[in-house]
Amino acid sequence: MDEHVLIVDFADKTIEMVERILACADGLDEAGINWKPDAPETNSIYVLATHTMGNVRQNTLAVLGGQTDHRDRDAEFIVAGDSAAELQRQWSVLKPQVREILGGLGTADLEHVHAHPRRGTITGHQVLMLMATHAAEHAGQAELTRDLWKARG
Repeated sequence: MDEHVLIVDFADKTIEMVERILACADGLDEAGINWKPDAPETNSIYVLATHTMGNVRQNTLAVLGGQTDHRDRDAEFIVAGDSAAELQRQWSVLKPQVREILGGLGTADLEHVHAHPRRGTITGHQVLMLMATHAAEHAGQAELTRDLWKARG
């Protein structure tokens, strides 16, 4: 398989998962996007979106793109917002950056061992896999959170 096609596939899947999370916030009021189920280790849709975009930003721009990493992961879990508009604004800035950086990667970048702030040293292939699967996990959580919010009656 052409490595560039593989990179585009991972980029497309990651973008699709972030957009699934953002879609969960559509039509919800402030209470809905900030609500979290009454169970340990759960998060609001706003937190899930913020955290997933933070992960995508860090992995794409910093780990693969070589830019300075400004991520405050802990802050992602205490954030709240009044609407989905801010999340959409952040994504409208990040998405083209993700496309640009991932679109410029080649085989050598995938085989290269990168320093990752939480995972130690991993290859570019591993970064792409982790980013896509991480986003997919949180997309499922966001969809369940949205459904539980709506089912509260």
